[in-house]
Amino acid sequence: MFYRIARILDFLAILLLVIFAVAGDAPRFTGQTDRVRLYTREIEFDYPNWVWNATWIKIEQNAIGLPYLFDRGANKQIVFEYLRTTQQLMETEYYLELVISDPAVTDKETASAQLRANRDLLLKRQELLAPLAEATLQGQISEALAELNLTTGGQPIPPALYHTSPTPLALVVSRRNVIEQIANISILPTLTLDDQIKLENSVADSLDVSTLTVPIGGVGVYPTMVTETTDLRWLLETIAHEWTHNYLNIRPLGINYSATPELRTMNETTASIAGNEVGTFLIENYYPELLASNPHFGLVAFPQTSPTLGDQDDAPPFDFRAEMRETRIATDELLAQGKIEDAEAYMEARRQVFWQNGYLLRKLNQAYFAFHGAYADVPGGAAGEDPVGPAVRALREQSDSLADFINTIAQMTSFQELQLAIQN
Repeated sequence: MFYRIARILDFLAILLLVIFAVAGDAPRFTGQTDRVRLYTREIEFDYPNWVWNATWIKIEQNAIGLPYLFDRGANKQIVFEYLRTTQQLMETEYYLELVISDPAVTDKETASAQLRANRDLLLKRQELLAPLAEATLQGQISEALAELNLTTGGQPIPPALYHTSPTPLALVVSRRNVIEQIANISILPTLTLDDQIKLENSVADSLDVSTLTVPIGGVGVYPTMVTETTDLRWLLETIAHEWTHNYLNIRPLGINYSATPELRTMNETTASIAGNEVGTFLIENYYPELLASNPHFGLVAFPQTSPTLGDQDDAPPFDFRAEMRETRIATDELLAQGKIEDAEAYMEARRQVFWQNGYLLRKLNQAYFAFHGAYADVPGGAAGEDPVGPAVRALREQSDSLADFINTIAQMTSFQELQLAIQN
């Protein structure tokens, strides 16, 4: 009886939430983006169609009772098998690309035949496993949210629904004289690097702005969108991160996501803190064997080339977050003095330092900091001396629980409210 009631409630929740759920870190178009969209209209990601297809998939999953078909142990094995299959598929696609790109291979069809056959078999297996794995992880996250008192009547609102698919690229636009995101437009994930660079240059030259195209791991549409990965911890954290956005979206903080840069940072930092904590809770309670054995479920590590660094055995380790924080602070100071060209030359020089230390940044500019600086759940990094991130972290430290923290900050509509809250 409980099983039937749960299925009916889940089904109704899907239909209800999809009507009004809005993305947390999905693009929200304002008047400032209109000029940028002159360059992106033909290549923008089709969110309405994606949401419709993902919603239908969730309804089908619910209709056959996933994840209630199997016991807890079987569900875990399904997740692991899905990750292994995805790993094998990513490796196969990588080696297939090597064969096709190798100028020494003349008969590419014959040389790649076995790889193509293996890829097709893996795609079919992944297609069979994906709905089961998604339903399992959704169920586990729902149970975790209940344990953490982030549910109503034992049910998360909205339900923790996600779907894995290629995620769009984001064209991030910042002013040049100050680091501030003025547009974030989702574009097709199939855009080539050459096309990305052409788009960035066209917008930057025409509008006198700073631009950067970045990949994104998840989008807070509903159901939430998460990119393909084999890193289970990252996957759990991202699903929880995007669920937090949807939780906030029906509360003042999420409703005012785009009102000010400070509110955007408050949203993103809150979602990152929640994602990390829920992900850790899930690993500890559902996959403790990963903590003991520490298997490698990370993304495929493809061979990369980087500059020769020479003998650095005696050199101190390169601290990415500390160096990036230093770069952001110095850049802000130059921009505050009106030295835009000097700031841009400095960022390019620093980009080369990062490159020499193995961090392959294609661009380091105002748009880079405007995007990455909003995720301030960890000290240092691209946020520089922005006070918003530390204030959000301070509120979490003084809160009795994750639920207390989220429900407190969810009611805020300004950075000033946050400052007052951490002073009391």
